[in-house]
Amino acid sequence: MKVLILAAGYATRLYPLTLNKAKPLLTIGGKPILEYIFDNIKNVDDLREVYIVTNSKFAKDFSSWASKYKFHKPVKVIDDGTTSDSDRLGAIGDMLFIINQAKIDDDLMVIAGDNLFNFELEPFVEFARKKNKACVGVHDLANKSLLSRYGVLSLDENGKVIEFQEKPAVPKSSLISMGLYYFPKGKLSLIGEYIKSGQKPDQPGNYISWLSKKEDVYGFVFKVDWYDIGDPVSLKEATQKFEKGA
Repeated sequence: MKVLILAAGYATRLYPLTLNKAKPLLTIGGKPILEYIFDNIKNVDDLREVYIVTNSKFAKDFSSWASKYKFHKPVKVIDDGTTSDSDRLGAIGDMLFIINQAKIDDDLMVIAGDNLFNFELEPFVEFARKKNKACVGVHDLANKSLLSRYGVLSLDENGKVIEFQEKPAVPKSSLISMGLYYFPKGKLSLIGEYIKSGQKPDQPGNYISWLSKKEDVYGFVFKVDWYDIGDPVSLKEATQKFEKGA
């Protein structure tokens, strides 16, 4: 299995804080957000390699971080060639870029680089491997007023995705996508099919919605704290929580 960390965005909602610093490299609780992700994947069984996809603006910063950070598996930083928010490839576009660039032919776990959580991922990986289908990490959002900011899922009793709403005005569930995905190697070609069909290359929820209409997709519900560092409010909340030793 390989892991892809999506870190090619420009985090404009956090300007000026992220004007000259990539969001995954912001420090919370004494270390960069990115290091929490690595802490959570280090014990995943059969992990072979980690890719960080970033942009030309921040590629040197990520490479500098990777050269100093000690990890037990190879970590590769890949520049997607974009230079601003206006020419970015989008999350799904970056997934396809790395699959092609690195010639990935393994199961692939994809993690958004602004995910902040403090739990291990083995149960999610085990669930996904048993299903042998695309799987999504899911969080039950307590603050229902925030649901329209996220991809909202409806699951059946077996965890199968029966509907996916991307940032809905009227959410049908309190379950949201965490920006955590697992794709069996036999399904990776569908990402290219999605892009070629003219679908939106950003927001992975759009891909999950499209994919769930073609074949079974499953959601794994985590019952733990999780933060999506999307704006100053969420950054402040996460910082307060993690500085207290969450």
